[in-house]
Amino acid sequence: MSKRVNVKIRDYVAEVSLSRPDKYNALDREMFHAIVEAGESLAGRADVRAVVLRGEGGNFSAGIDTSTFTRPRTDDGDGPGFAAEAMQPRGDTPANLFQSPAWVWKALPVPVIAALEGVVFGGGLQIALGADIRYAAPDARLSVMEIKWGLIPDMGLTHTLRGVMPLDRLKELTFSGRILDGREAADIGLVTAVKSDPLEAARGLAAEIANRSPDAIRASKRLLEEVFVGDGATGLALEAELQSGLMLQPNQIEAVMANMEKRSPRFRDAG
Repeated sequence: MSKRVNVKIRDYVAEVSLSRPDKYNALDREMFHAIVEAGESLAGRADVRAVVLRGEGGNFSAGIDTSTFTRPRTDDGDGPGFAAEAMQPRGDTPANLFQSPAWVWKALPVPVIAALEGVVFGGGLQIALGADIRYAAPDARLSVMEIKWGLIPDMGLTHTLRGVMPLDRLKELTFSGRILDGREAADIGLVTAVKSDPLEAARGLAAEIANRSPDAIRASKRLLEEVFVGDGATGLALEAELQSGLMLQPNQIEAVMANMEKRSPRFRDAG
């Protein structure tokens, strides 16, 4: 497993930790691949009955590593070239590389509980939304932050939040990019519940699930996903199409530069 993600399995529970604490677990190329690899590695394991998803260092994830926007393509595949390639669907799944770190948890046949502490921004939040259940600390800071960079949320949010929270509230968060704490996130349905210690709460629920019939748990997840959520392939494809039309265009570049230079943006009128 990549050094970006740690996986430990004990008593039928897999604990998956995003491990880039010095960067607030920001998502670079290696992190994207490592999260997908971790999820896919658990899919066929009969000895895993529940998953706890967390971030190391007191934060879940700050979202996309901003160097993806600001440095040119390099030999290791980072930069805008990587972003363009990552929009293409992967193999047998409807999800592209950007969507897969969230989609992989939805596709996993066992329940996934996310423990949210510190910052849970942008892509980090969308990964957490791939979990079945989300416990947040009261002072966790959450944001659908993509608008800050002149982008749309394109990591499966159209699928993961379908039927979870009212559309008008999701629009307000998407259009504004504002930051809310764990309590407000629970009030509007963005997270399942507020816990003083979300990691211990997640571990406790995972242990409880691991003591239930694994066949019934897997069947329950499949039933609820198929009945209440339905097919997400159309939404994932539209996310990728719209994001591809925004990336590296003048207004998206201006959004990035204004943030980097700490100034007000000067956007062109929509054409």
